Amino acid sequence: MRRAILPAVLLAQALAGVPALSGASGAPFPALPSPASAQTGLLAELLPEAPFPPSPTGLPAAAEPATAPHPSGPRLAAVAASGRAGPICGKRRIRGERLAPIPGRLQGCGISAPVRVFSVSGVALSPPAIMDCPTARALERWVRRGVRRTIGSLGGGIDGLRVIAGYSCRTRNNLPGARISEHGRGRAIDIAGFTLRNGEVLDVLTGWNDRRRGRLLKRLHRTACGPFGTVLGPDADRYHRNHLHLDTARHRGGSYCR
Repeated sequence: MRRAILPAVLLAQALAGVPALSGASGAPFPALPSPASAQTGLLAELLPEAPFPPSPTGLPAAAEPATAPHPSGPRLAAVAASGRAGPICGKRRIRGERLAPIPGRLQGCGISAPVRVFSVSGVALSPPAIMDCPTARALERWVRRGVRRTIGSLGGGIDGLRVIAGYSCRTRNNLPGARISEHGRGRAIDIAGFTLRNGEVLDVLTGWNDRRRGRLLKRLHRTACGPFGTVLGPDADRYHRNHLHLDTARHRGGSYCR
């Protein structure tokens, strides 16, 4: 044992007396940084100096939900089983998750009790949409009583809704100086198309004036009057030529549908 230890001790003593290595000029090489300081320097280069920019929803980009395509069919069941989607808004037919209150970046925006809706009455929202519970309940009622009955067994039946807007803190039609949109209060959703189980899509933009699809889309538009206070489609104005705008604002004369 002593024979094994002695060479190690002598080597340590010899190294202790070796001078620092130097370059050709005779100046010592700079000391290598420690792993901790090197890691700190790398993080400083990678991290942004400014905060995340504001987004249309009024939330920092880092806090905003991702808009990845929403799963349907078996994948929707997997999402529900994972715990992300469950019954919300007091309705078993509305599947989603509750969110923290959303403050608005503009006066009049925000939702005190927002939810992210994944599906209503077994029909998936792609992508999931953020709204308040009264709007989620209106959407579920329309899908169950209007959409399902209108589409029937066409293409195997309704499978999903193509959503292009839910909560978004902005003015009406994004016009400067206009009033806050119902989207900014979490009371609106924009539907651009209806996906059938066979993969066919009833697209509002391309199908509205089509002889066969147009009749179906206009019937879907009419069935939304009642569950929703405002229903706007391609015949309303140029801002709605590619979707159905549905919101739960109430008007003195009843639902406003164009």
